[in-house]
Amino acid sequence: MYSTTSLGDIARSNPSATRVFLRHRLDFCCGGRRSLAEACEKLGLDVNKIVDELVREAQRSDDAPHWEQRSQAELADHIESHYHAALRRDLPPLIEAARKVERVHAEKPGVPSGLAKVLAEFFADMEQHMAKEERVLFPMLRRGARGEQVYMPVRVMESEHDSHRVSLEAIRALTDDLRLPPNACATWTALYDGLQTMEADLMQHIHLENNILFSRATREG
Repeated sequence: MYSTTSLGDIARSNPSATRVFLRHRLDFCCGGRRSLAEACEKLGLDVNKIVDELVREAQRSDDAPHWEQRSQAELADHIESHYHAALRRDLPPLIEAARKVERVHAEKPGVPSGLAKVLAEFFADMEQHMAKEERVLFPMLRRGARGEQVYMPVRVMESEHDSHRVSLEAIRALTDDLRLPPNACATWTALYDGLQTMEADLMQHIHLENNILFSRATREG
């Protein structure tokens, strides 16, 4: 059953599945419409082993909220207070850390040259994106708007999510897949740890929007 189900549907019905997806770099947010079997084939993963992991995760005690069972207003509030606030809090220090690493270690192999610029551009894009959600789309969803009323703004936000995924790929490319070189300093280590946390949070963030909040708003009936 799992193998033919989309990543987004699996994550929506079983929040613990996102831990498995994150471990194996399976894109359940922007790529959430792809079936598990298709996603595994693309990455060269054994779908049966992934299914086994999903079953084991589901059997464990899991107090993660099932947002499919919460209201649109509750979910929008959670996204703003948790994910939007975290990006605004955590990304500027990461940009400064990247600038320091690039400056201090400019001559060392493996230095992520250009990372600070990519992060700064990503933050600017995210600020504009989050502002549009907070000022326009989320208030509509809290009022119960759905169908044609929200179709176009939802599609714009989903398209911007795709561009955010491209930014994450660019960060991975510049950092050798977030692998630290030997004898990396504390700032360099903290930078990559922070980027890994940000990536995981952003994927959860986009999943909640694309696969639950927006999906419900545009669903027929």
